[in-house]
Amino acid sequence: MSQTKELTHEDVKHMVEGYMNKEHVALVERAYHFAAVAHHDQKRQSGEPYIIHPIQVAGILAELHMDPETVCAGYMHDIVEDTGATLDDIRELFGPTIAMIVDGDTKISKIHYKSNKEQMAETHRKLLLAMSKDIRVMIVKLADRLHNMRTLQHLRPDKQRRIANETLEIYAPIADRLGISTIKWELEDLSLRYLNPQQYYRIAHLMHSRRDQRVSYINEAVEKVKAAISDLKLGPNVEIYGRPKHIYSIYRKMVTQHKQFSEIYDLLAVRVVVDSVRDCYAVLGAIHTTWTPMPGRFKDYIAMPKANGYQSLHTTVIGPKGHPLEIQIRTHKMHQVAEYGVAAHWAYKEGKTNGIAINRDSQKLNVVKEILEMRNESHDTDEFMQGVQSDVFTDKVYAFTPKGDVIEMPKGAGPLDMAYQIHTEVGNHATGAKVNGHIVPLDYDIKNGDIVDILTSPSSAGPSRDWLNLVSTRRARNKIHQFFRAHDREKNIVDGRAQIERLLREDGLDPNDLMTDEQVDAVAKQMHFKSGDDLFAAVGFGDVPPIGVRNRFTAKIRQKQRNDQQRKEEKALMEDHQTLENNTNNKNHISNGNSDVIVEGVDNLLTRLSHCCSPVPGDPIVGYITKGRGVSVHRVDCPNVKQAEKSGQRLVKVYWSNPEGDKTNYNADIEVQGYNRNGLLNDVLRSINNNTRFLNSVNGKLDHNRLAIISASVGVRNAEHLQIIMDALKNIHDVYVVKRVIH
Repeated sequence: MSQTKELTHEDVKHMVEGYMNKEHVALVERAYHFAAVAHHDQKRQSGEPYIIHPIQVAGILAELHMDPETVCAGYMHDIVEDTGATLDDIRELFGPTIAMIVDGDTKISKIHYKSNKEQMAETHRKLLLAMSKDIRVMIVKLADRLHNMRTLQHLRPDKQRRIANETLEIYAPIADRLGISTIKWELEDLSLRYLNPQQYYRIAHLMHSRRDQRVSYINEAVEKVKAAISDLKLGPNVEIYGRPKHIYSIYRKMVTQHKQFSEIYDLLAVRVVVDSVRDCYAVLGAIHTTWTPMPGRFKDYIAMPKANGYQSLHTTVIGPKGHPLEIQIRTHKMHQVAEYGVAAHWAYKEGKTNGIAINRDSQKLNVVKEILEMRNESHDTDEFMQGVQSDVFTDKVYAFTPKGDVIEMPKGAGPLDMAYQIHTEVGNHATGAKVNGHIVPLDYDIKNGDIVDILTSPSSAGPSRDWLNLVSTRRARNKIHQFFRAHDREKNIVDGRAQIERLLREDGLDPNDLMTDEQVDAVAKQMHFKSGDDLFAAVGFGDVPPIGVRNRFTAKIRQKQRNDQQRKEEKALMEDHQTLENNTNNKNHISNGNSDVIVEGVDNLLTRLSHCCSPVPGDPIVGYITKGRGVSVHRVDCPNVKQAEKSGQRLVKVYWSNPEGDKTNYNADIEVQGYNRNGLLNDVLRSINNNTRFLNSVNGKLDHNRLAIISASVGVRNAEHLQIIMDALKNIHDVYVVKRVIH
């Protein structure tokens, strides 16, 4: 994707005028003006007018030559969520297709979930299911995410990492599965920039520092390729050029192959684009005649395309100066699909774009079929998302049936996974497998090109529970679970009901009072089961934890207990407030004599420094009365203070008796984040010891991106002393973030 200047609406209009008719250009123009009015008083985090974002999204879609409905949806994708305009307004003004795309891209912001994780999973689930109805929903979302990633620098570091991680785990794989590599690569590179900035900028610097050397090498390779294919008379449309590897792909190779940058030679690839498939294989033969091919590095994606439609010949040869050189060979049509994926299939063609045709073509995509199957076989959002991530967005292997049909599966799949991929009954009646003519165990990992023959028997008793340890795909696991649910249903219903009744009795409750037919049906409906028997069967099978069901039956009782407890606490709090008023002798600042903190207007009242935010002399502080523990002193920016204020607890003014501090016995909790290199922890400890004699505790951990997180509790005199310690830590090489921690 080209990252040029920030686009204006006139730029987008000029792009669509290049491939749309006047009627469709006018539709896009109306969509822009509607979005501009709806967002007119809104700003982005950067302070810029919000309409800039929809313009860039529409511009990205126009670069892909998407149809008018998609570009219009790009302009209006945030309207329903962020403005007063409704989906009905869009449907009335722009039609049902555009409204459907906008609805698919609208986050579920008005529904309250138990956790942010659940809300995010449900949002992704809605996106993926909307994508299965019309693939343009996801193309708009990818354009939206791409521009957000380009402007991520305006957000807080924690938000940057969360969004970048989500992009790398969800959106880049989606772009890959849809074949839109021009978006996929940029999303991956931008994600790495925020998740591992040290490695990102290091690789970028090293690539730039060797640019002249690489340009010379690739020019030499291109000239030799031209010479090698000169006798083939391929015509004037042949394109030969060098393509630099993307930063994220180099990073992944360094991590997975445990190599340093200097050990990676194939930083560049030569691409040859020709007119026909016959020309592709002719070029391949000429190149293999000129250079020695490296064993195991040839891939024929023309004969066996990837699931996203990608086709190309890949080969790696011993190129100039004895270095490995990757060469890709494809036709011009294949190149369009490789760069733009599904967008290339559905790019605007006069009179040929309509929602029905696109919907019909969408269903042909393997990724869409897999998502629809996941939806039908999953019991909840978490299971759906786990299945999508484990089965859909993973590396694939391709195997053959004895009849020559190609079966695509996630890497690591075995014969049973393939059996259930072919058909549920083939899986349920499987007795063994042959691979390439030889009997193999059921835990065999299928490899690319294997010919797999699933052995079945009509008299088979069905799957074994041990098979759950042998399959790797969510589909196969769900099918095995379904078999045992149906096979043992009556027993599971009895067991499930018995488990709930036992838990209720342990709580001293009578199941007969709580588990009436009406209440059972209500709880089953709350938990998305058709009937009480379905719910009890799920509990008996182990799909649903019995404690969660017990909690549904006792919800009203527990709510009453909470209300009673809250009333008791409020009464005790009022008594504490009354004690405070009775002890107030004057409005002057009076020290209680036993603390470094003064409570305004009160003498001899117990105070304590809170452990959640660990205030130190010099910090702005505030206090509030706690039940039986006097005044709790917090930093004014502590979230617990805001929570206490919301719940109606009275805040009181407190002051440091000596803001400068006179001893090093105040604990402060800090967190240091940095690149996990050898000696980082030693450097951190040395810096702390150079600035304070009191290091109370230290521990460290690594996150999944190998970012080192070191937590330490140190003794300081005051806030100024603490700042000196933190400034020294920030100056350590490879340290990115130093901050105080609130527990």
